Amino acid sequence: MSETSARPSPEPVIAVRDLCMHFPIHRGLLRRQVGAVKAVDGVSFDVMPGETLGLVGESGCGKSTTGRAVLRLYDITSGSIRLEGVEIGQMPQSQLRRLRPRMQMVFQDPQASLDPRMTVEGIIREPLDEHTRLSSRQKRERVHELLDAVGLSRRFAGRYPHAFSGGQRQRIGIARALALNPRFVVCDEPIAALDVSIQAQVVNLLEDLQERFGLTYLFISHDLSMVRHIANRVAVMYLGRIVEMAGREALYADPLHPYTRALLSAVNEPDPGAARSRRRILLTGDVPSPADPPRGCNFCTRCPEVMPICREMDPALREVAPGRHVACHLHDPAITTPREPTRAAPTAVEAASTRGDQPPSILSTRSVP
Repeated sequence: MSETSARPSPEPVIAVRDLCMHFPIHRGLLRRQVGAVKAVDGVSFDVMPGETLGLVGESGCGKSTTGRAVLRLYDITSGSIRLEGVEIGQMPQSQLRRLRPRMQMVFQDPQASLDPRMTVEGIIREPLDEHTRLSSRQKRERVHELLDAVGLSRRFAGRYPHAFSGGQRQRIGIARALALNPRFVVCDEPIAALDVSIQAQVVNLLEDLQERFGLTYLFISHDLSMVRHIANRVAVMYLGRIVEMAGREALYADPLHPYTRALLSAVNEPDPGAARSRRRILLTGDVPSPADPPRGCNFCTRCPEVMPICREMDPALREVAPGRHVACHLHDPAITTPREPTRAAPTAVEAASTRGDQPPSILSTRSVP
């Protein structure tokens, strides 16, 4: 064959377009709708096979709501969600049931997500009872395989959740999520409720399971250092919208959005020299209410680099470099001049460059033990 055809790019496991999740506000005796809380307001992203997309932001920015909406745990307001090419955004729950095994969730609080009246075997076996026709013996063997996979003894199968530590409960929750061999797993702050000494173990377990079973993760967290360890790409959310999305190293080395720079400046730096060279970016004002977002850019009320146009026009999430997306007028060539905008507070890289030192990384690249 004289001509070689180009190898087709893989299809995203999850493709989200303009996802909106608005919760109505009702008042009065007749419970009339007077507004809506725009928890998620026009979010778009893809997650490729075997990839981990980190979703970060302040508490209340809509991270967890996005994860639950993608899995259709909510009936979304609008938008498109495609699971391996199948549109599920408006799919009826009766039809969605047959796709549930392909997408699962690891919840934030392992104690609240496990039924205290069920044994470990019953908890892990429940998805098998609902979605498979395996015999009792096959289900028991599957439960034992999953306990082995998450590092728990098979002897624990007859115990109840109260007999375990927080890290062990989270391992049980992970085993339950993997019971039906899913392709896509939403990890909703899976380490937030755990001791610091246990967090790295759970993250390493998630990485091992991803490699072993070919899993694709949406990893939601406010721990930016842990996200850098596990994620391939990172999306930053603010007030229901993604403001920046890029590869892990590019985003942490050179954040483009002022909100991203402020978030990274707040991360604890293990290197004392780098910590002294980095100046903290303090954001003024309070986070606006998602029920009444500001006009123009959602971040304009707190941005240290705000321009007049920011209060009038909402910036679109645009690709400014291969694989780099940002929603900021500072990076719109049609609005701003090519010069570098004046920043209110330099980052660690800028501060070191000014002194002529070797620029330190914004976050430590040390591997999690």
